[in-house]
Amino acid sequence: MRIYLIRHGKTRANEEHRYCGSTDLPLSDSGREELERLRYRLPENVRFVTSGMRRTEQTLEVLFGEVPHTWDPRFREVDFGAFEMGTYEELKDTPAYQAWLTGDNETNVPPGGESGAQMTRRVLEAFSQLPDNTVLITHGGVIAAILAHRYPEAGRNRYQWQPRPGHGYVLTDEGYTPIPEEN
Repeated sequence: MRIYLIRHGKTRANEEHRYCGSTDLPLSDSGREELERLRYRLPENVRFVTSGMRRTEQTLEVLFGEVPHTWDPRFREVDFGAFEMGTYEELKDTPAYQAWLTGDNETNVPPGGESGAQMTRRVLEAFSQLPDNTVLITHGGVIAAILAHRYPEAGRNRYQWQPRPGHGYVLTDEGYTPIPEEN
């Protein structure tokens, strides 16, 4: 098995520390500039898949050009529901937000959204169907859910698994490593 997981480049929401899952934002100017400096070494004959959201489609194009690809909405980020596009500072005094943050953050569901566990189930179903030698351009939470599930012995939580925008991991039968960049 060889699957490449790449997080999309930065968006305005990333730069402003906003909860952004279901909002279909484009890359920010600085996000695009950061991606333009990256060069990844990939084998020939890889397949490309995105979540279908603008930020993943644009990341694919900046990193690899106009390549044939498919998209699968099951690889979208968690839906933050009523908290979508809010920041901690904007939401911190909201009782529903405080209720969501307390307790088991993996199973708590934001109003109108989905829990981390719900997102993980749909992502793992889609991941199990990816063919070998696939490059998946997706979201930080999606990558974290896959890695936390596959490598529980690492003892990392979802946030510790998230790569920087534009970066990611290659998964093989032997484990995981950062995706190598060209020199």
